Amino acid sequence: MKKGISIWSFAETDLKKCFQLARDAGFDGVEVALDEKGMVSLESTKEDAETVKAWAKEAGVALYSVASGLYWKKNYTASSEEIRKEAKEITRKQLQVASWLGCQSILVVPGAVGVDFEPGSEIVDYDVAYDRCLEALKELAPVAEEYQVELCIENVWNKFLLSPLEMRDLIDKVNSPWVGSYFDVGNVLYCGYPEQWIKILGKRIRKVHFKDFKRSVGTLDGFGDLLSGDVNWKNVRAALEKNGYDGWVTAEMLPPYAQYPETILYNTSNAMNRIIGG
Repeated sequence: MKKGISIWSFAETDLKKCFQLARDAGFDGVEVALDEKGMVSLESTKEDAETVKAWAKEAGVALYSVASGLYWKKNYTASSEEIRKEAKEITRKQLQVASWLGCQSILVVPGAVGVDFEPGSEIVDYDVAYDRCLEALKELAPVAEEYQVELCIENVWNKFLLSPLEMRDLIDKVNSPWVGSYFDVGNVLYCGYPEQWIKILGKRIRKVHFKDFKRSVGTLDGFGDLLSGDVNWKNVRAALEKNGYDGWVTAEMLPPYAQYPETILYNTSNAMNRIIGG
């Protein structure tokens, strides 16, 4: 497996410096994120992407995935047709930027029934959310194929797609080799077992996030350093190996430490060496 780090794990905001820090900490690649503005954003040009690629090459790290936090405000399941349209436009731009960067995949939040940590967020009927999400993914699958970039939906705290059976069946209904799962190990721990998700999703898993979580906390504060929570990492590694997964595993550490924030990169890199290497 290849060891990556999410751009959200950095306190540093300069992409070029982030790439250098990632290499120094022992990571093979960096997962960047599409923002509203900036070098990797809704405003990005191909020239911007070429510059970012050059920075990564100079630092010696690969760019393999583009995430985005924009879907918490604009998503496929919203009641507003205009917002749903905007969400799909975000995905189209994300796919385009990913292709320019030479990335294999994008990470998409597939919508939400409700979001506790977003005050005032809309509550959508579960069956309606499912139908809207499926419709959007079917529409976007040919776009992913056009750009030759995988559209990977992540399991997140959205009160939606709460079981591996449901995630598996949704992906199968889309019926495209360009739509798969971005499986987050830590996100399922509050209601399930990641090794079971890995077994059930199988080859549908295209990318993996590493996070750890303490069930006794039960809130967002329960996320912490790798190896500090309740994830059974030996079972996770065994399930990934049995599944034949040898792709990218990306640590998503939020937020960095308040003091000496770069230290989280080195601690995370060391923990991933133990997890992947056994």
